Amino acid sequence: MDLGSGASSEAVKIPLLHKKTAADGWLKKVIDADEAKKQISLALPMILTNVIYYFIPLVSVMFAGHLGQLELAASNLANSWASASGFDLMVGLSGALETLCGQGFGGKMYRMLGVYLQASCIISTIFASVVSILWWHSEIVLIFLRQDPEIARSAAIYLKYLIPGLFAQGLLQHMLRFLQTQSVVLPLVVCATVPLLLHVGIAYVLVNWTSLGFRGAPFAASISLWISLLMLAFYVLNSNRFHHTWPGFTWDSFTHIFTYFKLALPSAAMVCLEYCAFEILVLLAGLMPDSQVTTSLIAMCVNAETVCFMIAYGLSAAISTRVSNELGGGNPSGARHATVVALKLTVVLAVCVVLALCLGHDLWAGLFSGSPLIMNAFASMTPLLVASLLFDFVQGILSGVARGCGWQHLVVFINIGSFYFIGMPVATILGFKFELHAKGLWIGLTCGLASQTIGLLLLTKFTKWRRIEFSECSSSKIVEPPHV
Repeated sequence: MDLGSGASSEAVKIPLLHKKTAADGWLKKVIDADEAKKQISLALPMILTNVIYYFIPLVSVMFAGHLGQLELAASNLANSWASASGFDLMVGLSGALETLCGQGFGGKMYRMLGVYLQASCIISTIFASVVSILWWHSEIVLIFLRQDPEIARSAAIYLKYLIPGLFAQGLLQHMLRFLQTQSVVLPLVVCATVPLLLHVGIAYVLVNWTSLGFRGAPFAASISLWISLLMLAFYVLNSNRFHHTWPGFTWDSFTHIFTYFKLALPSAAMVCLEYCAFEILVLLAGLMPDSQVTTSLIAMCVNAETVCFMIAYGLSAAISTRVSNELGGGNPSGARHATVVALKLTVVLAVCVVLALCLGHDLWAGLFSGSPLIMNAFASMTPLLVASLLFDFVQGILSGVARGCGWQHLVVFINIGSFYFIGMPVATILGFKFELHAKGLWIGLTCGLASQTIGLLLLTKFTKWRRIEFSECSSSKIVEPPHV
């Protein structure tokens, strides 16, 4: 009886095992589940962190905007100028750490992570000092750019109180990359969420309960960014997990400044060249015959693209970490495999975002305007926005791969050609000469994104994947991996 029961049990179990094996085999052909889990576990916290840091200056603009129409216009102008001339630059400069720290961690040269972090902070402070001079005299610059004098004057005041936040943002971005490349991402969410919650209260008190008023809004953003930075610094200095990667303050960092600078400059350029293309598009929209409608449409599209790209950038940061870690460990085939998995994930992610946009475009437009004219015009722009998002998601992943490999200097040329020799000329011709207006401008931008994506695909396909050789006694240099 027992033997028969056991045999029956085996007979039942064997087909189930075969089915499970077949299912696993089919899943592995589609995507490597283990690699996908690694990337998703890195990407989700980075997405949350990016969104939270986006809202800190935005909350300040909201509080300032409630003081009056002039304050709303000035704070929006100041926030846009701060992003274009300062904050985006700090993000770009930190991209060099994704290469250096990522590959250093993968190659188990742990001490170099702390050395390069310190070198990057020195570079960031120098650039922030230069930008702060520009911000201090921003009224002259904004008036030169034909902004309303009264709005420019108020925006300049706003920027002066945001200068401390610029230094915090620069150091903060480098600290984020230092942790990201070690796959330490959950603390980033905590150290971003707490300052955001505090920021709401700080901004309310400074704007409404003190004599600072309008000036309290940017000052609150500066305070909140410094709180976040100090929280991260306290965590790094007091956590045992950074015992090997944080050697303490060392003079060796000064000997690596030039090495870092050579990679940081093209890293900043590749980011700023792309972001500036979107800003130029808004300026071109203001030159259209029906500038109010065109500018509103382009601004709504840019905002939608920005919010959606925050999701893609989380996965971009994840693949940058995976690629740099694998290359640093001398495993270029593993880096290529991670790239393939990331591209599959981004296709799924892009389809989900596109479906949400197609179903909710009226809801998104309603957040900005209740005009039926604007809402109908945005609905007609949605197919073009969908196309640009698909290209933007793919190029975001490939840009992350480029940062992980140290190809920033090559991506600079791709971005210049894509946006300024293809995208912007096509946008100008279609928008003005063929009178397609907002649609023409966005078609041009989409052509630029498509060209960028193709260029990055070719770069990823045909460029040799190389790693950085770290030496604690000399500057780093690029060398061929032992196996390709």
